[in-house]
Amino acid sequence: MTSRRKLVVGNWKMHGSHKANAELLEGVLAARPFGADVAVCVPFPFLSETAVTLAAGDIRWGAQDCSAHEQGAYTGEVSAAMLREFGCRYVIVGHSERRAYHAESDQLVADKAKIALAHGVTPIVCVGETLAQREAGETAAVVKRQLSAVIHTLGHCVAEMVVAYEPVWAIGTGKTASPEQAQEVHALLRAQLQAATPRAGEMRLLYGGSVKPDNAAQLFAQPDIDGGLIGGAALKAADFAAICRAAG
Repeated sequence: MTSRRKLVVGNWKMHGSHKANAELLEGVLAARPFGADVAVCVPFPFLSETAVTLAAGDIRWGAQDCSAHEQGAYTGEVSAAMLREFGCRYVIVGHSERRAYHAESDQLVADKAKIALAHGVTPIVCVGETLAQREAGETAAVVKRQLSAVIHTLGHCVAEMVVAYEPVWAIGTGKTASPEQAQEVHALLRAQLQAATPRAGEMRLLYGGSVKPDNAAQLFAQPDIDGGLIGGAALKAADFAAICRAAG
C-alpha cells in the first residue's frame, strides 16, 4: 500500500459568479471532513473571495494558469508571484484546453511550472493524448514527450510538482478511461519520473477526465493514481464532496 495521501483538485474552468461560488464552497465546506487533501482552482477574479472563504479551513485554493514571465509588459497575464500573494497553493499548467486553444508548447508549460515553483506555488502539470493519438497507438510517446520537457526544465526540483494525466478524449465528453487504461498510463509516467528523481515514489499523480462519484473509487484504487483533477463534477457541491470522500 502506498503512503501517498490522495489529492482531489476541482478545476472550475471559466465558470462562476459571486452567488454560485458562495453556494458551492459552502456546500463543500459543510461536507467535511475528508480523508484526502482537497483544493479548488478558480478563475482569477474569484481568487480573493475564495481565499477569504477558505482561509480558516483545510481546503486549499489555486489558479488555472500563470505567466512564464516574472513581470513586465504582458497585458492580460498573471504572474506566479501574484498568485502567491493570494495564498495560492496550486496552479494548473499545460491543461489540454490551454495547449489546444492557446497553442502552448511543451516547453512553455515547463517554463510555467518552473516559475511557479520558484514562487512557492505547486504546479499541477497536465499531460494527455487526443483520441486520434490513442487510436494511432501514440499515447505513450505523447505523454512521455510532454512530461520530458518538464523534467528537463525543473531538474532537481521535479519531485515538487504534481502530475495530472488527462486523456483529451475524456475531458467533458462523459467518456472516461477505464481504471486499467488510466493505471497503465500512470505507471508509465511514474517509471519516467523514477528515472529522473529518487523521490518519484512520493509524487502524486492525478487522473482527470469525466471523473464522477460513481467511478471515482475504482479509479483512485489503482496503485499509481493518487487522486483526481475534477472538471464538471467540481461545480456541484454534492458530487465534488462524494469524489473527495471516495479518495479518503
